[in-house]
Amino acid sequence: MAGELSKVTLGDVITLQRGFDLPSQERKPGKVPIVSSSGISDYHSEVGVKGPGVVTGRYGTIGQVFLIKGDYWPLNTTLWVKDFHGNDPQFASYLLRTVDFRSCSDKSSVPGVNRNDLHQIPVLLPSLADQKAIAHILGTLDDKIELNRRMNATLETMARVLFQSWFVNFDPVRAKLDGRKPAGLDAATAALFPSHFQDSTFSHIPQGWTDVPVGEVVECVGGGTPSTAEPKFWQDGTHHWTTPKDFSSLQAPILLDTDRKITDAGVAKISSGLLPEGTLLMSSRAPVGYLAITAIPVAINQGFIAIKCNERASNYFMLNWCQTNMAEIESRATGTTFAEISKQNFRPIRVELPPKELMAAFTEKVEPLYAQITANLHQSRYLASIRDALLPKLLSGEIAVN
Repeated sequence: MAGELSKVTLGDVITLQRGFDLPSQERKPGKVPIVSSSGISDYHSEVGVKGPGVVTGRYGTIGQVFLIKGDYWPLNTTLWVKDFHGNDPQFASYLLRTVDFRSCSDKSSVPGVNRNDLHQIPVLLPSLADQKAIAHILGTLDDKIELNRRMNATLETMARVLFQSWFVNFDPVRAKLDGRKPAGLDAATAALFPSHFQDSTFSHIPQGWTDVPVGEVVECVGGGTPSTAEPKFWQDGTHHWTTPKDFSSLQAPILLDTDRKITDAGVAKISSGLLPEGTLLMSSRAPVGYLAITAIPVAINQGFIAIKCNERASNYFMLNWCQTNMAEIESRATGTTFAEISKQNFRPIRVELPPKELMAAFTEKVEPLYAQITANLHQSRYLASIRDALLPKLLSGEIAVN
C-alpha cells in the first residue's frame, strides 16, 4: 500500500443517521429512490438526502450496504451516512460491508442495529488516494455486475414482449386476418400462424389452437421438508434443496444455487424427489408468485408448485404464461394466515395452447435469450466472489493498490 493505514473507529470515518418516516399514503410519484433496509423499494417526488450516499439496514434486513449515486430518501428502517468526514463515499460503502453488524444488534424480538455501537468499531483507514484506488478496483467489478443485471432485464423483456405478441395479443394472426404480412417474422415462422380465429368454450382463440386446463398440459407436483432434527437428511448433503426464501434475491428467473443441501435420504422423503434441471418452480405461498427455471437438479419444500414441462408447453412458455396470468393465479389463492395457491386450484386454470410446431418455434427464439441470462448470472457470481475475496485484502493493506 502506498500510504500508511490509520487505526481509527468507524465513527471517525463516517457519521450514521437514522432515516426518515415516509408512509406509503404520503408518497408522491417521482424519480427519487426510496431506500429501505433491503435496497431501493419505491420512488418519491421529494429528495430526503443529497447523493451520493451510503445506506444500511437499521431494522429488518441487517448487514446489506447500498451505494446510492444520486439523491435519495432513506426510510426510518435504515441508517444513512450523514457525514463522510472527507472520505471517499464509495470506499466507505465497501468499508461498511466488512463491519460485524451482529455485534451491534440488540436482543429484542425484532433485532436492530445501534448506530452508536457501530461508531465505536475499530477499522483501518487508508489515505484518500488509496481509498479512491480501492473503490475503483472494487467498483469496476460491481459496475460489470450491474451491467449484467441490466442486460438480463432487457433480455427478459425481449422474451416477454415476444410472448405477449404471439400468445396474448395474437399479432401475427391479426395481421394475416387483415391481409398484412406479420411484422418481423420470416416466411417459415409466419406460416405457423393461422389467418382466422375460432370460438372455444371459454375464449376466442386462433384457429387450430386449444383451450385446456393447465393441469392437462403439464405435470404439477409439490415438495416437502424432511425432519430438520434428523442429521441423516441434511448433514453433508450434496443435493440442492430450495425454499421460496432462495427466490427473494434472484436477479433473473433462473435458479443457480440454493442455501441448503440435502442428502439422498432426505430426497427420498420428498414425494417429488429430485427435480431435473429446467423445471419451472412457482412459490405457492409466502408469497405467491416467485418464478424461476432451475439451472440445477433440485428438491423443493412445500412452498412451491413445481411445473414439469414438455414439448406441448415448454418451460419458457410456461414461465411467461405464469407471469402474464399471475393475477388469475393469485385470485385462486386461499388461506387466512397467508394466501396459498394449491395444486388443486392451480391445475384448472385454462391455457390457450398453440400447436406444438409453433411452441417449438417460440422455444427456439427465446432459448438463446435465457441461455445468455444464465451465462451473465454465472459471470456475476464469479465477479462477486472475486470482489468479496479482494475486499478484506485491499482494506487491510495485504494487497497494495499502487
